[in-house]
Amino acid sequence: MKKGTRISNGVTVVEVGPRDGLQNEAGVVSTSDKIHFIDLLTAAGFKTIEATSFVSPKAIPQLGDAAEVMAGITRGPGTSYAVLVPNRRGMERALAAQVDEVAVFTGASESFVAHNINTTIEGSIANFRPVLEMARAAGIRVRGYVSTAFGCPYEGVVPESAVHSVALKLLELGVDELSIGDTIGIATPNQVTGIISRLGADIPLSRLAMHFHDTHGTALANVLAALEAGVTIFDSSAGGLGGCPYAPGASGNLATEDLLYMLHGMGVETGIDLDAVVTASDFLATVRGKSPDSRCYAAAMSARRSGIKLEASAGESKV
Repeated sequence: MKKGTRISNGVTVVEVGPRDGLQNEAGVVSTSDKIHFIDLLTAAGFKTIEATSFVSPKAIPQLGDAAEVMAGITRGPGTSYAVLVPNRRGMERALAAQVDEVAVFTGASESFVAHNINTTIEGSIANFRPVLEMARAAGIRVRGYVSTAFGCPYEGVVPESAVHSVALKLLELGVDELSIGDTIGIATPNQVTGIISRLGADIPLSRLAMHFHDTHGTALANVLAALEAGVTIFDSSAGGLGGCPYAPGASGNLATEDLLYMLHGMGVETGIDLDAVVTASDFLATVRGKSPDSRCYAAAMSARRSGIKLEASAGESKV
């Protein structure tokens, strides 16, 4: 950390595992297991959980049970349950499921948007207009995802100006919050600082979130750079679950356990129980028959087998 840098005492962690994580899972996860996974995450204390997606079941069969999942979860009084919606039809289904907030998804590179949602950037934004109108009428908060903000698997380097342009268009459309995504996990701290500086000139940092993947092991370093730049909202996925089918070679999302361990060790409050997140990840690991990628998860499970609890405290790490 740079000398003299002030880090916020409070950070919001948005759990995206049930949607962004599970959508790329090859094996089918049952509806009941998804519901139990979300309930475990609710018990951990998240303020926002991205629960599922109301896209066409043909596009993402894994999330074809979105309505059933939303009907089955036990909603916590302090938790907002968000879903991804692509268009008017998806929004109609989301409203019928009584969601708390919705998210729309586009990118900063034309090739990625074409491969992902079969349209142009402008076309995707046009599709969002009725979603925003319906959200405003229902009093529902809307989040806008900007993917490939640091690089595209088809185009390579993505200019900051392209990210800035898409971000402003989404804000003009009426989104409440922007999540800036390192979809293929290639960002480094200097790039993170650069894009936040560019966006922050026109957008309040309180409306910016960062969404990192850990393909090259830089996700936590990028979080620290974003913290130092004033960002206080971060997306992560329990166990590091996820990836991107349209980004060859991209690994999973930043693991929630790893993020929480670092933040709590820095004295940054999140309101989330790290041990409870480990429990949620462990449940899903049993369902998947595969251990999560999270290093903190591995350490915590090893500690559990020894009868002790892994913790992090400001200025001191201990087992």
